[in-house]
Amino acid sequence: MLHKILSEYLSMIESAAGQLENAHTERYEEEIIRSDRLNLRIRIRFLNGYLPEINEAVVIEAEKAEYPGYRYHFQDADNRLVFRYDNTPHFPDIETYPHHKHLPENVFPAEKPLLTDVIRETVRYLSAHE
Repeated sequence: MLHKILSEYLSMIESAAGQLENAHTERYEEEIIRSDRLNLRIRIRFLNGYLPEINEAVVIEAEKAEYPGYRYHFQDADNRLVFRYDNTPHFPDIETYPHHKHLPENVFPAEKPLLTDVIRETVRYLSAHE
């Protein structure tokens, strides 16, 4: 049986994704590794062609969700980067290492955002660029 924290987290994500307007889910994959660990992969395509893609591993440690690996990628209809958050350890000089945010021209320090905040950032961006 899936850990209660993971079950609640998945319900929250499904609800947030289901409330997106002018979009359809191209991929929604929950890979249950153990009752306390899962991998999540989501691709949502907006009618204007923009695409957020979510990949994360979630594990419960000491009754708290931890994210040993994540990538929250958002691109435009021409496959150009809008932004991406990840914790790939390839910028060791960034103060939030390994966490960081990519923008088209640079990489910035950034703590791991909540997935719901990434969804909100995506919606704000789309609203501002209609």
